Formats: sequence, structure tokens, C-alpha cells
Amino acid sequence: MVAAVVIFWTSLALLAWTHALYPLFARLLARVAARRVRAADIEPTVAVIVAAYNEEPVIARRIENLLALDYPADKLQVVVSSDASTDRTEEIARRYPRVKVISNPKGGKVAAQDRAVRETDSEIVAFSDANCIWAPDALRRLVRPFADPDVAYVCGQLKILDADGGNKEGLYWRYEMGVRGAESQLGSITGGNGSIYALRRSDYVEVDPRFGHDLALPYLMVQRGRRAVYEPAAHAFEKPTPTNETEYRRKVRMFEHCWLIVLRGKMLRRLGPLYALEIVSHRLLRYGSGILHVLLLGSSIALVAHGWIYDAVLLAQLLLFAAALVGVGIARYYTLVSWATLVALVNYLRRGVPASWEPARE
Repeated sequence: MVAAVVIFWTSLALLAWTHALYPLFARLLARVAARRVRAADIEPTVAVIVAAYNEEPVIARRIENLLALDYPADKLQVVVSSDASTDRTEEIARRYPRVKVISNPKGGKVAAQDRAVRETDSEIVAFSDANCIWAPDALRRLVRPFADPDVAYVCGQLKILDADGGNKEGLYWRYEMGVRGAESQLGSITGGNGSIYALRRSDYVEVDPRFGHDLALPYLMVQRGRRAVYEPAAHAFEKPTPTNETEYRRKVRMFEHCWLIVLRGKMLRRLGPLYALEIVSHRLLRYGSGILHVLLLGSSIALVAHGWIYDAVLLAQLLLFAAALVGVGIARYYTLVSWATLVALVNYLRRGVPASWEPARE
């Protein structure tokens, strides 16, 4: 009985902290302890790198969007680094004289990005997925924080466009961007996104190809005494996956890489206490949500009729699952994503994580 009580209150407290109390804490602390970024209008040379694997349906649109950005053409290089594409991705990209195309043997997204960085010489290296679109001023906005010498990494804002279907990914991203903004004000963000981000060339590091940049680069910058910040005015746009179920499958693949970084990436080395708290609160506990929900459900069942609070929490969980089953959008999205964290951990422990990836499809 004592063990069930401890598990109940621990799992409940950790779930409440990571999903509700920590975002509130971060926003409130950012209001009184903000660390300013000394941004300015600058025009460094930039190589925008698009790692691509079989992106024939979207690569022309992506290239044309980048070439049309409001940025000096003599300071902008567009690079398509193909991870052994077997369709017409490379052929289409080579039609554009201002685009550098790199053909790689199959090695995964990060390996393709690494080679592209090595074969360019710009001051800033920026990265974008092939299935997104940048606002005309996105690159200008993205490089402004690099006027601050402490800034090594800048992530822009991904906006999920309205689309048919029941996916609530856009709602999640609005919530996530709010937390990311608070973390940036406090010093550094704990994660980025693949649609729009950039680094100083001098700060770029080659990570394990299975890690991916989104989670690995921000904390690695902080471990090196640098800053990883969020620039909400630099906009990228994507359509969501059409349903929560397709988003679930994508999340499982993503969380497999996240678990690899959590368990093998030495995330908590050389971090100050505040940033370490952010990593634990926003990353480790978030990825552990599935485990925490299983523990909470099991302990709630074990404690039925031992107090009204246990009965109330069990009822709340059952109502959440029922809402998910009947298709209530946000309940279904939250339940599937939480379950994806657990499935991803099992997959990682069973078979590891490959470096290769499949492109996101609209």
C-alpha cells in the first residue's frame, strides 16, 4: 500500500510539473530574470542546407521559396544534400544554377547535413526541411540574434497551417512555442525544430548521425558555454500530418531518437542548475510521460476506495481515455503522443535507432 501511495503521488506530481507547472514557472521567471539577446540587422553570408531523401514532390517549391527570400543573393547559397535519393530529387535541384547539389551515399539526414557544412564556407549555416516554406523575411529575422557574440544557435518559429483532418498538432505547437520563448529569455532553449534553424559555422558540431539536431544541438551549445535561442519572428510553415494516427507514427520515430539522446547523449553534463532543471522538466519528464501515466493508472487502481483523491484521479484518467476513444481531438492527440513515448522506448531497447529516415509527406 505504501509503495502504491508513493508511486501515485510521485507520478501525479511529475506529470503536473512537466505539462502545466513547469511552463507556468518558466514564463513567470522569464518576466523577472530575462537574459536579453543583443540582436541587430546584419547580413552575414549564409548557406541554407536542405537535406533531402526522395523529395521529388516538393523540392522545386522548396528551392524556389529559398531563392526568393529577401536576402542579398551574393550572400546566400542554397544547398540540397541528397541522402541517396532514388527519385528525381537531384535532377530537379540541378535545374537551378544557384543551387549546389551534393549526392551522398545512404547515411541518414545528419550525415547529409554534415557533408554539406564541410563543403560550404559561409559564416552561418542554416537548415530547413524540404516540406516547409519560409516567410520572405525569415532568413533576415533568423540571423539577427547572431549579432550577439554569445549566441551560437537560433531556432525560428514553425507555424502549422490549417488543414483538413483531426490532427491537433497546431495546438501543440502553440503551446510548445510559448514554453520555448520563455526558455530562450532565461538563457537557452532545450530543443529546436528541423524546419528553420541556424548556427555559426564556428559553433557547428558533428553529432552521432542517429541523434538529430533538434534535441542534440541546443544542449551541446550550452555545454560549450554558448547560447541557443528562439527567434519567434522567423517563420516557417508546414501542413500538419492529416490525422492524429499518422502523427502518432511520426512521433514514435522521433521519440526513438529522443530516447537514444536521453540515454546515451550525456545531456546533463556541464550544465548550470537552471538549464539542468529545464532539461529535466521539458525533455526528460516529457519523454517519460507514457511511463508516468502507466504508473499513475496502476497505482490509482490499486488505491481505489482508499480515499476520494485516488478515486477522482482514476475517474479523470478514464474520462481522458474515453474522450480519446470517441475522437475528442485534443484528448486523442495527447493520449496518442503519450503512448508514443512508451512505444518508442520499447522500440529503442529492442532494436536501437537507425540513422536513416523517411521524409514527411503532406
